[in-house]
Amino acid sequence: MKKVLTYGTFDLLHKGHVLLLQRARALGDHLTVAVSTDQFNALKGKKSYTSWEDRKLILEALSCVDEVIPENEWEQKIKDVKEYDIDLFVMGDDWEGKFDFLKDYCQVYYLPRTAGISTTKIKQDLKEIKAEVDKLSQKIEEEINQEN
Repeated sequence: MKKVLTYGTFDLLHKGHVLLLQRARALGDHLTVAVSTDQFNALKGKKSYTSWEDRKLILEALSCVDEVIPENEWEQKIKDVKEYDIDLFVMGDDWEGKFDFLKDYCQVYYLPRTAGISTTKIKQDLKEIKAEVDKLSQKIEEEINQEN
């Protein structure tokens, strides 16, 4: 059985995440997904919209995901590869070369990203929409105040 491992935050699950997970699973017989915990995200200076428990639940519901484990620190990758008897480590190609140190323990493969979508883009789009709504709300409030 060929075991595959990938890591990520998987916040605001979107098409790019699903395609990456499906392609990773297609490369083996078993896919383990290590998901950044809320505490680890805080250490990285990030905050997920969705809690670790909810992100884990969502990923476990996907047919391409066989197992979800917590990512608690950067240094755990070699330990996880050994502990879970991993044959192939997979990441998006935006991480190209960053995990080549694992080649001593398993194969490493970088999958192409899905163009036009990312959690960062979704969050930026939502910020822009909020800014537009705030401006519109302020304009309406000013017009109401002028009428009174």
